[in-house]
Amino acid sequence: ARLLTNSNKRVHITPILASLHCGSGEDSLDRLLPPLGAPRRKSATSLSKTEPPLLRTGTRTIYTAGRPPWYDEHGAQSKEAFVIGLCGGSASGKTTVANKIIEALDVPWVVLLSMDSFYKVLSPEEQALAASNDYNFDHPGAFDFELLVATLRKLKQGKSVKIPVYDFTTHRRQKDWKNVYGASVIIFEGIMSFADKELLQLLDMKIFVDTDSDIRLVRRLRRDITERGRDIEGVIKQYNKFVKPAFEQYIEPAMRLADIVVPRGGGNMVAIDLIVQHVHSQAVLASAQQTQPLPQTLSVLESTPQVRGLHTIIRNKETSRDEFIFYSKRLMRLLIEHALSFLLQPCVVQTPQGQEYEGRTYKGKGITGVSILRAGETMEPALRAVCKDVRIGKILIQTNLDSGEPELHYLRLPKDISEDHVILMDSTVSTGAAAMMAVRVLLDHEVQEDKIVLVSLLMAELGVHSVAYAFPQVKIITTAVDKSLDDFLHVVPGIGDFGDRYFGTDGSDNWSDNEDHEQLSC
Repeated sequence: ARLLTNSNKRVHITPILASLHCGSGEDSLDRLLPPLGAPRRKSATSLSKTEPPLLRTGTRTIYTAGRPPWYDEHGAQSKEAFVIGLCGGSASGKTTVANKIIEALDVPWVVLLSMDSFYKVLSPEEQALAASNDYNFDHPGAFDFELLVATLRKLKQGKSVKIPVYDFTTHRRQKDWKNVYGASVIIFEGIMSFADKELLQLLDMKIFVDTDSDIRLVRRLRRDITERGRDIEGVIKQYNKFVKPAFEQYIEPAMRLADIVVPRGGGNMVAIDLIVQHVHSQAVLASAQQTQPLPQTLSVLESTPQVRGLHTIIRNKETSRDEFIFYSKRLMRLLIEHALSFLLQPCVVQTPQGQEYEGRTYKGKGITGVSILRAGETMEPALRAVCKDVRIGKILIQTNLDSGEPELHYLRLPKDISEDHVILMDSTVSTGAAAMMAVRVLLDHEVQEDKIVLVSLLMAELGVHSVAYAFPQVKIITTAVDKSLDDFLHVVPGIGDFGDRYFGTDGSDNWSDNEDHEQLSC
């Protein structure tokens, strides 16, 4: 084997390198509820029917819809995502290489962005040409580079984006677009990945996948016939008329822009290992741990004898489920009342006796409660009981067992939520990761940061610091702050797994902190 390098950092890995194959296997996905046999609560909310984007390897599950943002102690994003651009001819194996890189990277949050999603919307005349295989999809003009650059730039900054879904059988964009969030690493692949100057500036590493033309033709025939509903004559016609000339004119010359050239695609594990080593040296995940005094945006409910008595009951592992629910609801009511007091402004009213009374009132447009499912949903009745005509939204966030980091699975918010004060509810906050992701979702829906109030029965100091330094204008309300976390990310001394104790889903009378922890949020 030989490595050729030049001043442009280009590395050409020759085809004589041995091909290695990764093992494959099936991992079960993280469960939202305990195994069959345990009593379960039926949710009143239907979950999204679309399967979560993911890549399953022999040892773990990698989510590819993004991750919550990570910030430093000043509230700024700690590091932009590392973007890998993959270019190569049609059916050269770019997606296979991308998946192999994701498997080898060993980071939980990766976004895989395909250029195929950004084909332009065709006019009726162009639709007719596409139907007869006479439209050139292999030309730079076929892609919406303006949307593509804007989307990739936002992803690189850690923001959420909507990705169009292109239907190759009808040559149209589907009505529903995909929501994707920022990640530690973004892998962008497409035949024209190197064809735009603005796009090139966003790429931290440029890789060209070089595959023999005969192999690419065979792969394209198989793909377009089986997956895209084309006939063999149409595929060959399109290949000779557009695909091959476009490769020679636009794609092959772009090889000189690549930092690394990978022959033989996904089978070249030596090249993939080299890529992974470089990415690891550049993309370092930030730590969210803080050792600062508790922030001023935090308000803890006064520890009166009543509040302390309620905590004594719900923290006691011997407390029955009925009592746990009853006294948790009492504490929630006090907490919600305390949180709403921060939304009131001074006012003067006239009493029936004709006298002025200096009081307080809510002067905003409206209040929306957003619960982080499932445990945050338990706080909705307390909010409805004290806040007339409150609207409710829901966010489902599932925690990855390996990383302890959250993944957004379901979202339902009122359309005009941006004009409201939002009470964001979760039963407990340990690392703060799920709460930060939920706040980020609200901000992406144009809710003002200073109109968000995070309400939780119990929080760990780490979670308080994480949320406060990431979002310094968010008000944080809780009944108690505990010092630390255990190995299962439970708050210590804590109350155990709130969701299991409330819903009775663990099938045990033992409520100790060492039991299996809830998978929905942390």
